[in-house]
Amino acid sequence: MSEKTIITCALTGVLTNPEQHPVPVTPEQMATEAKRAYDAGATIMHVHYRQQESGKGHLPTWDPAICNEINDAIRASCPDVVINMTTGVVGSSYDYVLEYLRACKPEMAACNAGTLNYLKTRKDGSWAWPPMVFDNPASKVKDHIEVMNECGILPEFECFDIGIVRSVGLYIENGMTDHADYNFVMGVASGMPADPDLLPLLIKYKKESMPWQATVIGRDDVWVVHKRAAELGGNLRTGLEDCFYLPDGEKASSNGPMIDALASFARDAGREVTTALETRAILGL
Repeated sequence: MSEKTIITCALTGVLTNPEQHPVPVTPEQMATEAKRAYDAGATIMHVHYRQQESGKGHLPTWDPAICNEINDAIRASCPDVVINMTTGVVGSSYDYVLEYLRACKPEMAACNAGTLNYLKTRKDGSWAWPPMVFDNPASKVKDHIEVMNECGILPEFECFDIGIVRSVGLYIENGMTDHADYNFVMGVASGMPADPDLLPLLIKYKKESMPWQATVIGRDDVWVVHKRAAELGGNLRTGLEDCFYLPDGEKASSNGPMIDALASFARDAGREVTTALETRAILGL
């Protein structure tokens, strides 16, 4: 087990409405939330970007000018923090995402590693949204990896089921990448459940010696999984993208208390939380 753990904060997410939940949107808000998370122990910020016009803060943007302004604000408030940018889009048109990576050149970026039927039902069994396919064929993954390699960006492979975990190993065997930071995404209704008993199996099927963490979405069992991840030697992640509730069930007012709780789980497992410089050294940045 790793003696130290890297903590990532997922600051805001994709479509969460800032008029309903305390998610940051503007560069100033993003920097403030990042600083709260940083002070609590997060040294990687996983960042989604929102449109800045009034009334559109729930909508994503891929405008490099806005993204760089937000990144610069976060870096100014959090010395040596690592920026991890989102890349997930649906469909075969994604050149604009590759160009945004080239324009922003973060230290890390998410790389969605396989395709998933993205589904959810309401209590009456009807679809919560029209059934959709989050399509990430190997060709799309390869295009993202190549741009990340070109720009010196470390890919973090987001895995929504065990088949996708195994696919990342095949990408390594095929020569598409020589390193994998695994992110086990748990809690999506049509993907892996938020079940701590799954973690040992996922670790078993990832490539040996490669780092891993669990993104745990939802409310029920979220913190049980985080506790088990800390005990098993994983890196840790939470934030208002993934969950709105603290371990005691209270609704979180910001990312800071969520990261503080996660850091306490690491320490309870006998592990220390890395500084930003230690994170950079471990990741080879």
